[in-house]
Amino acid sequence: MLHGKKIVVVLPAYKAEKTLGQTVEEIPREIVDEIVLVDDCSTDKTADLASKLGLRTFVHDSNLGYGANQKTCYTEALKLGADVVIMLHPDYQYDPRLVTAMAAMVVSGAYDLALGSRILGSGALRGGMPVYKYIANRVLTGLQNLMLRAKLSEYHTGFRAYTGRVLEELPLMANSDDFLFDNQVLTQAIAFGFRIGELSCPARYFPEASTINFRRSVVYGVGVLATSILYRLWCWRLVRTNLFTRSPTFRLGASYYRRMGTGEVPQVSEGREANSILRLERGLAAPDTGLPGPRTTALPT
Repeated sequence: MLHGKKIVVVLPAYKAEKTLGQTVEEIPREIVDEIVLVDDCSTDKTADLASKLGLRTFVHDSNLGYGANQKTCYTEALKLGADVVIMLHPDYQYDPRLVTAMAAMVVSGAYDLALGSRILGSGALRGGMPVYKYIANRVLTGLQNLMLRAKLSEYHTGFRAYTGRVLEELPLMANSDDFLFDNQVLTQAIAFGFRIGELSCPARYFPEASTINFRRSVVYGVGVLATSILYRLWCWRLVRTNLFTRSPTFRLGASYYRRMGTGEVPQVSEGREANSILRLERGLAAPDTGLPGPRTTALPT
């Protein structure tokens, strides 16, 4: 805990076996109460290693995407009673030692969410970010700042800290299940008036660090621009969209999961070890929302 607030770190993972150990080792456990890892159907031993490391581990039974992974992460963190949720990539691209600083920015009450920025300072290129990605980052960020009337150094970092309230109130179920999810969250946070802070964070780029290829980067960039245009049209009251709705239908909640064959929300019993694995399977639409979500079944370890 930090100043009486429960801190949960979530790790959205895909084929992170080679870097997970080092990432977890450097997370400051003196202030972190729980670590949750969600494995998006990796073909390596990510989930097995996470379980051995004592993490609360969940496995998607099929590859649902980066955004869907985060939806699972945040749902599980909120079920644990998290006051602050910190999303950290388990590929060791971001520095886990900054978790304390990120948490403090939110726990202090100064911000509702905090971003670990690769652009503040000169760490991005020095850490090995490809030049074309750096240029694209700067162009997209400039355009988004203009259209969203904000002033962030970047919108694309994978190192973030949220209050539980932010995750409970934003319509995250309306977001993409792919990489665009991150950008949509920040656009929603601005639309809802949440306070956003930034912290300089060095980044590392190496073969084991996850990244997206050029084609998917282009698709992501187009999605970012589309999200920004949609926001501006919404501000002008020219369109209505679920992306910025305050309806509870699109918030994370118990309806996101159904236990296999029972429709019950999965729970980790008191007698169950923290390092057990829950396997998540794409399920039918939840009856009260009409939204798709994974179903779960417990696996013994």
